[in-house]
Amino acid sequence: MIAGPGGAGGFGRYGEAVFRPEAAGEGERIDYGALVYDEFTLARLRTLGVGPGWRCLDVGAGTGTVSRRLLEEVGVASVLAVDRDVRFLGERGVPGLDVLEADITDPDFDPGRFRLVHARFVLMHLPEHERLIAKLAELVEPGGVLVLGDAVDTTSDRAPVTPYTVAMRAMWQGLEAVIGTDVSWVVSYPGLLRTAGLASVAAEIHVPPLLPGSPISRFWADTWKRSRQAILATGQIDDAGMDAALRYLDCDDCAALSAGLLTVWGWKSGGVAR
Repeated sequence: MIAGPGGAGGFGRYGEAVFRPEAAGEGERIDYGALVYDEFTLARLRTLGVGPGWRCLDVGAGTGTVSRRLLEEVGVASVLAVDRDVRFLGERGVPGLDVLEADITDPDFDPGRFRLVHARFVLMHLPEHERLIAKLAELVEPGGVLVLGDAVDTTSDRAPVTPYTVAMRAMWQGLEAVIGTDVSWVVSYPGLLRTAGLASVAAEIHVPPLLPGSPISRFWADTWKRSRQAILATGQIDDAGMDAALRYLDCDDCAALSAGLLTVWGWKSGGVAR
């Protein structure tokens, strides 16, 4: 889920034109992605030292899988889970989890200071990237860490042309036109975190394999179905091509790279030494 509007210039919002939270099965679609990326995210947060005593902010928390696991498995003191639509967050509450319905693009958004500020698959859907990253950096207390993760497109011009790559390229184009999604700038994260005043900036990338029936393949299939109108509107693919791409995802001949998750982190100076 997302915590703000889409692109500038009249774009719609994530959750309105596509991926509406009230649509049947939307929570399950989000959870398919969580099944793929949560282990990677939680492993990174543990390596960074996140643990008992930490106050955490989870931005664009979606169904709350990362928020709950921080409390139940990592043992943090508290998590404030923020989203523009919190219907999924209230379904499975746990001790220490607070929920805030808010738009992070609102100039008045200021929930306090936290030792961990985390946002995954959020900023790629929002304009004003530099301003929002600087704003999130301000919410990190001295000695704390900002961790951002977003998608990296792996369907470059050198990637083999398959039903999958055609559909993915059309999807990115369609989502950019409808809600302003833009993953082209995600590789700029390290420099943007440094510009925001953070130190010891580092990054890593995770690219899950596409296997028939796997959570990531089911995630992309469901994502294409829900954004099909926006994809077809690009003119880059037709209905037959979309159907071929869906079949390709679920066949043994599928040999492609999923979109990667680029995770970048940086530390706020001051506070207790790490």
